[in-house]
Amino acid sequence: MSRLTGFKAPRAVLFDWDNTLVDTWPTIVECYRDTFLAMGMTPWTPEEVQIRAHGSLRDVFPKFFGARAGDAERVFYETFHRIHLERLEPLPGADLLLAHCNDVGCYVAVVSNKVGENLRTEMAHLGWEHWIVRAVGAKDAKRDKPAPDPIYLALDGTGIAPDDQVWMVGDSLADLQCAHAAGCLPVLVGGPEQLPGPLLEHPPRLRARNCHELLALL
Repeated sequence: MSRLTGFKAPRAVLFDWDNTLVDTWPTIVECYRDTFLAMGMTPWTPEEVQIRAHGSLRDVFPKFFGARAGDAERVFYETFHRIHLERLEPLPGADLLLAHCNDVGCYVAVVSNKVGENLRTEMAHLGWEHWIVRAVGAKDAKRDKPAPDPIYLALDGTGIAPDDQVWMVGDSLADLQCAHAAGCLPVLVGGPEQLPGPLLEHPPRLRARNCHELLALL
């Protein structure tokens, strides 16, 4: 766990959603499996999904499926809507983390590459609206993460500028890139002990293994 020497307390904490606050890997793996099979392609292993499945579908599916990206997205969401709520599980300590941020007066928002409507449905399903002021998902801003647009939208109207007292907390390269692009403090939750090259190009300023460790940092 990183130490907070020289850091100021955050005025705002912006969280990624999938696999930062909630465990959605089983759902994502099944959605990708069904999509690849429907497209006549060999499905990725769960490990490959965790490595490759980052970014919003509108950005990555044209790279994976070319002209068939629209059909692939339709299959993906057929599986997603069938299973996502029944499998949605908060990560250990996520509720305590959100409650603490709220108690100390931090502005709390979610910045995700999950489609905004689906993101807000999952947040309501968990009853977390009283902790999270705003939830920005894919297609809500002009561009999705790793572009900084979702962070700007999450802070719009708050009077809070994106700086080192705004923490962007996530588990993926897209989260770190987004934080660097916006000028926020990038915080990595989870991830390998030894950071691979792409993460080192956009390094976290703080690291925590899980929600409990992040709560201790705060």
